[in-house]
Amino acid sequence: MTNPLLKSDGLPEFSKIKPEHVIPAVDQLLQENRQKLATVLAANETYTWQNLIEPLEAADEKLDRAFSPISHLNAVVNSEALREVYNACLPKLSDYATEMGQHEGLFRAYTQIAEGPEYARLDAAQKKIIDNALRDFRLSGIALGLEDKARYKEIMQKLSTLSSQFSDNILDATNAWKKQVTEKDALAGLPESAVAMAKQNAEREKLDGWLFNLEQPSYLPVMTYADDRALREEVYTAYVTRASDQGPHAGQWDNSQKMEAILALRHEIAQLLGFENYADYSLATKMATSTDQVLSFLNELAEKSHVMAQKDLQEVQDFAKTEHGFEVLEAWDLPYFSEKRRQHKYAITQEELKPYFSEDNALAGLFAVVNCLYGLTITAIEDVEVWHEDVRFFEIRDKDNQVRGQFFLDLYARPHKRGGAWMGDCITRKRTEAGIQTPVAYLVCNFSPPVGDDPALFTHDEVQTLFHEFGHGLHHMLTQVDYLGVSGIGGVPWDAVELPSQFMENWCWQKEALDLFARHYQTKEKLPVEIFQRMLAAKNFQSAMQMVRQLEFSLFDFRIHMAFDPEKGARIFEILSEVRKQVSVVHPPAF
Repeated sequence: MTNPLLKSDGLPEFSKIKPEHVIPAVDQLLQENRQKLATVLAANETYTWQNLIEPLEAADEKLDRAFSPISHLNAVVNSEALREVYNACLPKLSDYATEMGQHEGLFRAYTQIAEGPEYARLDAAQKKIIDNALRDFRLSGIALGLEDKARYKEIMQKLSTLSSQFSDNILDATNAWKKQVTEKDALAGLPESAVAMAKQNAEREKLDGWLFNLEQPSYLPVMTYADDRALREEVYTAYVTRASDQGPHAGQWDNSQKMEAILALRHEIAQLLGFENYADYSLATKMATSTDQVLSFLNELAEKSHVMAQKDLQEVQDFAKTEHGFEVLEAWDLPYFSEKRRQHKYAITQEELKPYFSEDNALAGLFAVVNCLYGLTITAIEDVEVWHEDVRFFEIRDKDNQVRGQFFLDLYARPHKRGGAWMGDCITRKRTEAGIQTPVAYLVCNFSPPVGDDPALFTHDEVQTLFHEFGHGLHHMLTQVDYLGVSGIGGVPWDAVELPSQFMENWCWQKEALDLFARHYQTKEKLPVEIFQRMLAAKNFQSAMQMVRQLEFSLFDFRIHMAFDPEKGARIFEILSEVRKQVSVVHPPAF
């Protein structure tokens, strides 16, 4: 059998990759890598970059190049067969990573390079790879006794399986819920685009009326615009109770016990390695230096934001009461009345902006901004294998006409695709004897697809997401580092990795940049100045409420990992309640 996953050059051959290829490819490459390590260590007594790190990096890259499309396909075209083989590989890969991290001979070889004359001959990037490797040996338990090493391996294997199951449950719970509407009155308030998409969803499943689901392009318009309060409550309840013991699918994909187990195992790993807790352990690879530093930063930010957030909430509550006679706002009322308040105060809506951000215009604008900033030219390349008919492929060239990077673009939400937006690395830049290996990225979003004969029309928020993810893509593709370990986003602390993406978002608010692409898809009219002024005026609407919401996530995440006590368990709801009492102004229902 010719296995397409064993092809170590060129782009993945998506149409040829089948679930039955996955386990044989991973098994073969793991065996080859183990053999390569044994050969390299036995062949030398004095280790150098060339005789140790280069061949081992090449071997690991073959494994990465094989598993990257598997992992990617599992996220964007998930199926039972693919999920089964993907999950079967996770323990194998976890065992291999632990084995490498605890390999005494390999550790001694790296230490010899770090402490010998070879280190001085290396450039900054190579030294960084050595330094990171020695740190990672420690974090993999190289200094542990035999019994603790075995326990470390067992925990890491369990964690990889649990984390994947956690994600699978959320995807399954999201896909499982649908709401068919047959009465037109229930659609009151919804924008035409949302109604048309719901109609398209129903037709796709051969149903009458309109069909809503929990994908963002369907969920958000209901929560923001639907006049039918019962519909908003039903959709909200289904969304926030996904993969839990509550809601319409209570217990079916419940992640409660998985969360408890993940936190317990993470705490045990941290303690095994000499850290106080998992929050402390997580900072070993980040810029922040201590849990105290992180908490003091978050708490100070919460303190400064809270008063303004209360004012934001009071404003929308007063508006709902005086203008609409609503005394008490529930969680499913807030987005709805907030949008009404935004329209009342600033006369602007995301829907009003969508005609100016058709997919082609938004992409052309993004590429024009990148050209203005960096002198790069981006062009579509046809006849490249993709995993779905909506996916497109592009190439980036610099002002000398050198190829700097390539990327796949998968923009629309669809069933069996994980929610959110992300950049993934398909191929990483490195220098070879033949020259530079072109880096390739996966850029994935979950935007509204085209409806009927119209092109896909994006909200301004979606345009910001597009620019954000492309910032990550530029980080990956424009790297000038020649070694895999620290090329692109490799080896970058996770509290630094958001800088290029945040930076790119700014251009979505610059009139000079918007003039390059914000044009009405029918009239070709530029975004009018007065609409832009209203956009700017509304830019920070409820920003304090949004800030405390993010701080709720941050503090909750950090504290459940920092405060874990094996005798008391995870105390997830207790800690969440404490965090909400401290920072939140909106207190959701008990479920």
